[in-house]
Amino acid sequence: MEKRESNGLEVSGNTPTPVISVSPIILSTPPERGEKLQVRISAPITGSQLPVIIFAHGYGSSLDGYAPLVNYWAARGFVVIQPTFLDSRTLGLSPDDARTPLIWQFRVQDMKRILDQLELIIDSLPGLNERVDRSRIAAAGHSFGAQTTGMLLGARIIGPDGSPGEDMSDPRIKAGVLLCAAGRGGEDLSPFAAEHYPFMNPGYAEMATPALVVAGDDDHSPLTVRGPEWFTDAYTLSPGNKWLLTLFGGGHLLGGISGYLVTETSDENPERVAAVQRLTWAYLRSALYSGDTSWEMACRELMESPDPQGKVEGK
Repeated sequence: MEKRESNGLEVSGNTPTPVISVSPIILSTPPERGEKLQVRISAPITGSQLPVIIFAHGYGSSLDGYAPLVNYWAARGFVVIQPTFLDSRTLGLSPDDARTPLIWQFRVQDMKRILDQLELIIDSLPGLNERVDRSRIAAAGHSFGAQTTGMLLGARIIGPDGSPGEDMSDPRIKAGVLLCAAGRGGEDLSPFAAEHYPFMNPGYAEMATPALVVAGDDDHSPLTVRGPEWFTDAYTLSPGNKWLLTLFGGGHLLGGISGYLVTETSDENPERVAAVQRLTWAYLRSALYSGDTSWEMACRELMESPDPQGKVEGK
């Protein structure tokens, strides 16, 4: 299998336009979820045949998070939809709640509900209906949201007996971006993670949908006994048509992607955030449009940068 590699950054030809957002949009859900599903939709005020990104937030966040990524993507031609999952701090679900152990499943189901109710969401933003390309839909997610996204692409949860669990993939998703996705479970988990997060045992052997995996080489997690390379498993353990972006010095929030002026960012770095913005946008453009050269240009500019933010390799 051919391996392509480049090192370094900047994407041309992606001039931003103003963005309009609507939230909360309330979607119907089954009684067992308990809370109605709330989503935000963001889109550029101009443009037609706009592709769609459904974004899965990390643990505790909400539809209001990740503005640096969402605004960047929407300003450059994507419709972005953000749900609030049951683990959001805005909902305050108790650890003792019967739904808590199943949140990972509710998350995937919520992403599919968005696909099922896509027309209702699109119609919530006046004038958008005729401007959306419903055949080009991608999913993206960070941390816990990356695991959610991975399952839509074909990843499975490995059971105690070592067999892959239910296939929860969705063919409506044509490409994905996994930001800081959890690696293998089992012996690779810390004792705390093994005790509290039994679902954190993803198997990537069947994650066949094209994807970009993004990891920071300084992302040291208390969830694993391994180092930052744990976050590259979604790339190394999955079949081909994948890319890996490794960010130099990147921690778990990749410079601050979870929001503007967020206090939890331990590796605050605007240049790193800019790299994530440009490269994820370029990847999704090229993944969804055959013949688009945005990703090729982004990789070349990264490689030629005098101060590269990271490196890219593909298979």
